[in-house]
Amino acid sequence: MQPNVKSIIEAALMAAGEALTIERLQGLFEAGEAPGREEVRRVIAELSADYARRGIEVREVAGGYRIQVRAELSPWLSRLWEEKPARYSRALLETLALIAYRQPITRGEIEQVRGVTVSTSIVRTLEERGWIRVVGRKDMPGRPAMYATTRAFLEHFNLRSLDNLPDLATLQDPDQAFLELDLRLPDEVDEEESTDVDPADHEEDERS
Repeated sequence: MQPNVKSIIEAALMAAGEALTIERLQGLFEAGEAPGREEVRRVIAELSADYARRGIEVREVAGGYRIQVRAELSPWLSRLWEEKPARYSRALLETLALIAYRQPITRGEIEQVRGVTVSTSIVRTLEERGWIRVVGRKDMPGRPAMYATTRAFLEHFNLRSLDNLPDLATLQDPDQAFLELDLRLPDEVDEEESTDVDPADHEEDERS
């Protein structure tokens, strides 16, 4: 006997490892058997209600849905892993904040705001994390690459869309963005200063 729609959707959201759109959830079913969009939304709402007093929740991010651990439980769950995740430098987080708020933006434009050179390792790290990508070339001498954030960025920071970024008309102080959006990783929240992924990032900022 085929499991009910709710069980299939719940299992998919838990197993996928990424946010799933309504279309992808519908695609789990054979032609002619797929639930309608409203039924999928109803099932997701039921799951959300089921988890109301539990340690997991259904969260809408990046245009899709996923099942995740509630953020307030992270201090306890972090003890499951002996090795702490990599920590990121202030220079990297400032660069990411500028891309998020002013995209598409070139490396040179980021440097104008920050007043220091953006190291190649910072850009490479952000690209390797899948948080930024090149979306085009600016029509100017040298045709520099223009960077923008990705769906993976939205998923990682629990954002439905870029519209969920705090409304900052101008980003003059990247530190303010951290206060508004908290771009730090979970293991950095209780620390005033994070260590660098690549010490060269910090050295290059000081030389500039």
